[in-house]
Amino acid sequence: MGNIFDAIMVVWDFFAKNILTQPAYFIGFIVLIGYILLKKPWFECLAGFLKATVGYFILSVGSGGLVNNFRPILSGLKDRFNLDATVIDPYFGQNAIDAGIMKTFGRTFGDVMVLLLIAFIANIILVRFQKYTKMRAVFTTGNVQVQQAATAFWLILFCFPNLGRVEILAVMGLILGLYWAVGSNLTVGYTQELTEGAGFAVAHQQVFGIAIVSAIAEKFKSKKSRKIEDIELPGFLSMFNENMVATAILMLGFFGIIMTVLGKGYFIDQKIIPSTQNFFFYIMTTSLQFAVNLAILQLGVRTFVSELTESFTGISNTLLPGAVPGIDVAATFAFGSPNAVTVGFLFGALGQFLMIGLLILLKSPVVIIAGFIPLFFDNAAFAVYANNRGGIKAACILPFLSGVIQVGGSALIASWVGLSKFGGYIGMFDWATVWPGFTMIMKLLGYAGIVVVVVILVIIPQLQYRKDPEGYFLVVEDYDAYAARKVNE
Repeated sequence: MGNIFDAIMVVWDFFAKNILTQPAYFIGFIVLIGYILLKKPWFECLAGFLKATVGYFILSVGSGGLVNNFRPILSGLKDRFNLDATVIDPYFGQNAIDAGIMKTFGRTFGDVMVLLLIAFIANIILVRFQKYTKMRAVFTTGNVQVQQAATAFWLILFCFPNLGRVEILAVMGLILGLYWAVGSNLTVGYTQELTEGAGFAVAHQQVFGIAIVSAIAEKFKSKKSRKIEDIELPGFLSMFNENMVATAILMLGFFGIIMTVLGKGYFIDQKIIPSTQNFFFYIMTTSLQFAVNLAILQLGVRTFVSELTESFTGISNTLLPGAVPGIDVAATFAFGSPNAVTVGFLFGALGQFLMIGLLILLKSPVVIIAGFIPLFFDNAAFAVYANNRGGIKAACILPFLSGVIQVGGSALIASWVGLSKFGGYIGMFDWATVWPGFTMIMKLLGYAGIVVVVVILVIIPQLQYRKDPEGYFLVVEDYDAYAARKVNE
């Protein structure tokens, strides 16, 4: 029995390291399986695999460029002003857990991959039996799964430090698998409406946030409300109607201020630029790279989404009827108003920076440093959905509030569970709101809290279904029929 388990873990370790946690190959693998199940010729299967994989690599170049260019700038605020602070960023959070898990709980980071396996299997089983569970989305964003598995592992250990290894992994595997299935499922209807039936859901760090923002945004809708793309600016302001120009100018102002505050000396000391580099043109180049990387990201989305949508019908028809793939939130940036992405980022940043200033003013024991991933990917996505459902006011106000919540919620939970000691926390919207709530329930109620959290998650899709029984599965199976039905209502 032990040998069989060891063999399974070897296979799983290979799959997890080389495919599951490598989103480009995992998406390509899904497309390949889908086309095989559709009985496509071998060359179409190969072409689909390559196109999807390359498309995701293009998306990764864009999103990676955004993160890598600007993370050092935001982290520089911590170094420049000698702040003993916690950086809210999924990678800083993962590193903090890796550094502290043995010291704090006597556990190894290797258990995170076992947890990921259990949770992923739970997600698939829940979707397979969607007739009863009402869950329709499979979480496929592997790098995000690793970050979430690590953070969830820490939180459950904080609540139940004396629970055995098997018990911990079983409990957390169930809760995390439910979160992936329920959270991605919450985004299905809103994403189908945004993309006009593109056939995917969001599987990222803000899935509950997307549902909350989308629901609230609709309250902003009125006869007078206008979307960002409906506004034609007069005179010289008309240049802001062009997405690339608007992004370039706004990022030049935003990052130009931060980099000027840091000073040329900081970038020289960090060996980012040579002393001979003209600082003004370095600021220009770095800021304009934002528009470049955003354009690359959107190209990547357009390249792989169509392949994924078509091929997944093979999987949904054969293995997981009625299911949709949950993919990276960046895929939504190619839909709706392009300028919504920039608006969401800027207003989210304003909210984050104001809350950081408030923490410093109140002499909080935990000071937060903004990480680029929560700053951008949460709030840009919120603006895209909010603008689509409620117009420009919703696209400005809701990302701003999100920024405040990200910092405030992260400061509270990181301090409470002890992650602030190690300098990082995941910081994304769901992990500053939903997961602190789950942690509080389990910490206060003990084992009964596990039951409460599971029941909450199980009930959510049932309530979704009851709200619209006729359209619930139709929005996935036949979006055109769903849209026609909505028009006639």
